[in-house]
Amino acid sequence: MSLFDTARVAIRALLRNKTRSGLTTLGIVIGVASVIAMVAIGEGAKVKVARAFDAMGTNMLIVMSGSAVGGGMRGGA
Repeated sequence: MSLFDTARVAIRALLRNKTRSGLTTLGIVIGVASVIAMVAIGEGAKVKVARAFDAMGTNMLIVMSGSAVGGGMRGGA
């Protein structure tokens, strides 16, 4: 089967199944758009965090723990 015959069979199948072809195309478009949006959001967040660190200056960095667990010595009996 030549390339021309294969293309003709594929186009005929697409035209016979219009609903399936349309839904498949819509799914691909939505998927690609969502990936592009997520990458753009991630890049925007990265730029915002970098600007926040630049605004603080290079001589100050505060690190805080995520939990409120106390440490140190405990008095005993």
